[in-house]
Amino acid sequence: MIEKIAIDVSKKLNATPSRDFDEMVGLDSHLGNMKYLLNLENDEPMIAGISGPPGIGKTTIARALYNQLSCDFSLSYFMENVNGSSRSSLKIRFQEHLLSRILNQSGMKICHLDVRYERLRNQKVLIILDDVDHLDQLDALAGDVSRLGPGSRVIVISESQELLHQNGINYIYHVRFPSNEEALEIFCRYAFRESSPTNGFGKLSRRITELCGNLSLCLSVVGSSLRGKKKDEWENVMRRLESSVDDGYIQRALRVGYESLPDKYQILFLHIAVFFNKKDDDHVNAMLGGCNLDVRLGLRNLVNRSLIGLSTNGVITMHKLLEQTGREAIQRQELRTRHILINAHEICLILQSDTDAKAVAGISFDTSEINKVVVSKRAFQSMRNLRFLSVYKRRNDGNERVYEFPPRLRLLHWEAYPRKRLPHRFCPEYLVELDMRDSQLEKLWEETQFVCSNGRSLCIQPLPSLKTMNLSRSTRLKELPDLSNAPNLETLELGYCENLVELPPSIANLHRLKELWMQSCINLEIIPSQINLAFLERVNMAGCLRLRSFPDISTNMRQLFLSGTWVEEVPSSISMCSRLWYLDLSRCINLKTLTNLPESIVWLNLSYTDIKEIPDYILGLHGLQHLILSGCRKLESLPELPGSLTFLMAGDCGSLERVTFPLHSPNAQLNLTNCFKLSGEARRQMIQRSFLDDGFACLPGTVMPREFHHRARGNSLTIRALSASSRFEACVLISPHQHQHTREDIYLELRCRIVAKSGWSIYKQPVYVAHPSESPGIRAEHLCMFHLELPEEEICVKFASEILFEFSSRFDSCEITECGVRILSH
Repeated sequence: MIEKIAIDVSKKLNATPSRDFDEMVGLDSHLGNMKYLLNLENDEPMIAGISGPPGIGKTTIARALYNQLSCDFSLSYFMENVNGSSRSSLKIRFQEHLLSRILNQSGMKICHLDVRYERLRNQKVLIILDDVDHLDQLDALAGDVSRLGPGSRVIVISESQELLHQNGINYIYHVRFPSNEEALEIFCRYAFRESSPTNGFGKLSRRITELCGNLSLCLSVVGSSLRGKKKDEWENVMRRLESSVDDGYIQRALRVGYESLPDKYQILFLHIAVFFNKKDDDHVNAMLGGCNLDVRLGLRNLVNRSLIGLSTNGVITMHKLLEQTGREAIQRQELRTRHILINAHEICLILQSDTDAKAVAGISFDTSEINKVVVSKRAFQSMRNLRFLSVYKRRNDGNERVYEFPPRLRLLHWEAYPRKRLPHRFCPEYLVELDMRDSQLEKLWEETQFVCSNGRSLCIQPLPSLKTMNLSRSTRLKELPDLSNAPNLETLELGYCENLVELPPSIANLHRLKELWMQSCINLEIIPSQINLAFLERVNMAGCLRLRSFPDISTNMRQLFLSGTWVEEVPSSISMCSRLWYLDLSRCINLKTLTNLPESIVWLNLSYTDIKEIPDYILGLHGLQHLILSGCRKLESLPELPGSLTFLMAGDCGSLERVTFPLHSPNAQLNLTNCFKLSGEARRQMIQRSFLDDGFACLPGTVMPREFHHRARGNSLTIRALSASSRFEACVLISPHQHQHTREDIYLELRCRIVAKSGWSIYKQPVYVAHPSESPGIRAEHLCMFHLELPEEEICVKFASEILFEFSSRFDSCEITECGVRILSH
């Protein structure tokens, strides 16, 4: 209880509006217009858009709006960097965040898209999607806002009004350029930290503001670059802006910001633009540390000059216009003096012609439009200073043969690498990140002697700097190398490596490993026992079909995915995992008993296992909120469950007869669809319980319970309203249609519209009853009971003589044959 109070107090403190945006020019007007557009008094869920040219301030306005409004919503999420993301990755990122907020667990990770939106149906949510550039992204994240709770708002930020209209978004706020006076004030805020020019700088300030085209991003970058400079330096910048007639005003202005940097910070800027945008500062420090550069000081310098943003958790963000500025700066350099190569055709020429490239420190090579890549035998020998190599491609064409990599690589990212092994003389001792996803590798390297950079001959590769290794979807990978010399490895991703049979014993030496992802390694059988990795927090072995036992791997785990494995019992070491809150054992068809669960569990999935009973000790799991038992066909009874439980999904439990009540929370969602053996006592207790807010129950039934005094055949009924009645419970009798279910009815959606005789009406939040993907859906008549409550401000209904309740289902997989309502007293 004390912990819960502390969390609630913390939420309220965190909801205190920040004052970071207080001095932003013209912001009050933008926020007022947005609030008017959003019509926040309206209870209907709504989607709106913000559009405008790049750099105009769309994200800043949305951030400030989010800062003001988020405390009025039960859940809120500002989703950054939607641009360029795939549909599935967006859904996973979106659901990870929402689950973290619902369960009050930070750092949530999920590996599939089975998390249902029904958890949001009675939540008032605020969701802002930033930098959307494709219709698929909108479909994935904001397809149907009616599934959200009353008062919910979704805001989509995009440069394209057409894209917003294509998704049916009709409420759009177009951010226009600031007036000349506002633009001057924006510039002065950055140049002088005042609202107007300092004496003697008025004329220069107005001219430079004009040359920046009144674009907020340009004004902030150029203003920051001139802060504290003398008048002659201002005049020089003005002349450069005036003389760059070949460039647009945006490019001219942003180029001034870049060129005002000292040389060492220009190099840092370019590396972020090409390799490290949206990476965290620790990662960048590890990559660039030791290169005669104070990375953290450099990052602060770039932040102060408005060239990057740095979030509270250390993530670096660079506007795409500035990213483009960096790439253009690289292309202006003479080819023989460039430190970074990004032009695919130029890179091809260098790789196939043994061109001297001693100056090159980084290569970012997009081969998607290159028909054939030829790498000469000596291509990389001349690149002794190459630190960062990224090769992106859409397919494996098998053309490249790499004879040797440079000895000091820190980043090696090569998608669909075409060879069976890395080159014989490959030396990875400086590597920080190795990313070879979708490769044709069978093994990384031979465990034979090699010569490292200091001339020593070793049998085990030294990997002292390696933090991330990603070999996912390397379907031919048969074995991993000895990782004994990788003491700093934090993330190991091996998902979908279908030919991998075992993890090497050396994994026990990865004492800093935090995440181990091995989902769908379908031939994995052997994991070393007694590993005990103290820092390991997330382990995903879902879909490892041959895995029969899970070893003592860590007592620090927070999330464990064992779905679809052959494990026969819960590992005994799990009881010692005092931080484990997410445990997925679904589809473990050999699992017959449930033991050894720690009290920290919040989310437990046992669906489609062979479990016959849930032990009584589950009552002591005081943090358990979600319990999923769907498809446990041998489960006969449920004991008393903890009062913390808010979600019980036990559909298709064909043997389930007894359910011990009470479920203490009136907000609990009880899904017992197709549990046709439920005893009369279990049904009676479920029918008689009271529900609040998003609580509901769905269970087999053919007769409307007598507790619902007002009833009618069909999907609507009218009752006489009592003077003070605003709380109701509803029950609908649903019957499935005989036609084949389609994929879209993985859940049943029930809606209710309440209409007063005067014509006033309100749609209440829909109820979602989910079915697992394996479920046949509702197979016979069922009763669905849920709570209805009118807001206090809707006092007109209190004086209406009659109220009409209309129930409907979005999908046609079932029909409502009867409905009932009971009036609740306050």
